[in-house]
Amino acid sequence: MSSFDLSAQRERLALAPDCSRCFGLCCVAHGFKASASFAIDKPPGEPCPNLLTDFSCTIHRTLRQQGFSGCTAYTCYGAGQKIAQDGFRGTDWRQAPETAELMFQAFPIVRQLNQLLWFITEALDRCSTDAEYAELLVLLDATERLAAIRADELSWGDVDRHCLTGETLLGQVSATIRAAAVTVEHERHPVPLAPADLDEVLLLHADRRGHLRRADLRGLDLRGANLRGADLRGVDLWGAVLRGADLSGTDLRWAGLMGADLAEAQLAGANLTAAIFLTQSQLELADGDSDTTVSSPMSPPAHWSGTEDERPPD
Repeated sequence: MSSFDLSAQRERLALAPDCSRCFGLCCVAHGFKASASFAIDKPPGEPCPNLLTDFSCTIHRTLRQQGFSGCTAYTCYGAGQKIAQDGFRGTDWRQAPETAELMFQAFPIVRQLNQLLWFITEALDRCSTDAEYAELLVLLDATERLAAIRADELSWGDVDRHCLTGETLLGQVSATIRAAAVTVEHERHPVPLAPADLDEVLLLHADRRGHLRRADLRGLDLRGANLRGADLRGVDLWGAVLRGADLSGTDLRWAGLMGADLAEAQLAGANLTAAIFLTQSQLELADGDSDTTVSSPMSPPAHWSGTEDERPPD
């Protein structure tokens, strides 16, 4: 474990959303389709009908009950206030309609960079090798500088190439963390990391992927899979589709979960302690209970215990 101060660095980089300093950009720039996560269709660039003139939301306290669970899970990683205040000097798109298109284009680009900064800071906090730590510092600096470029100079192509490079390094760091943690844990409790009940799941994908190691479930489509009680310590689930999967009682300690789709996944009693690159957004879309274990700074979503449904509307 490094001496990197995670909270201080994330505060310095302003990676926490501050809606009071934004112009409702997430409610305008993004589009969405009617689904289990969104009650209506909304094209990109068009304000959500629930957005008020002061950029607050008419149904903020009852989003989940009214079919907008996707909104409760969303975070801009601080991109909203960065675009609004630094990029456009506090002048919103209603006051200056000529800025709207550029503002809405720049917002998701900066969000992608801020999300990368979020993952880099986690990696620095957990990195165990000097070489990878030095590479991460270089990546942090380059990403921070790219995120500060003027809105009219931002390029999706440049950002995508940068983020792909960053993800490669983060994958290496994830592998190092998982290998070290699992080696120690396996010495204490020598049981298979991926038990026999995963054989059938793996065989379904063997034809597409060739030989599959049980510790590597990266990018697999496991939607609806029954993985109840499985031992997935240290398994790489980067980008795996676990939508609607039963992960009740599953041991996911040190599992690599960057980009894993956990929407509607059952996490009751699951252990996600020290899961790597897990986000609060992923948890918000899943279903857990009071026995589901997560590590700080993650926290159990309010709807897991039913308290959100009991809150009175504003």
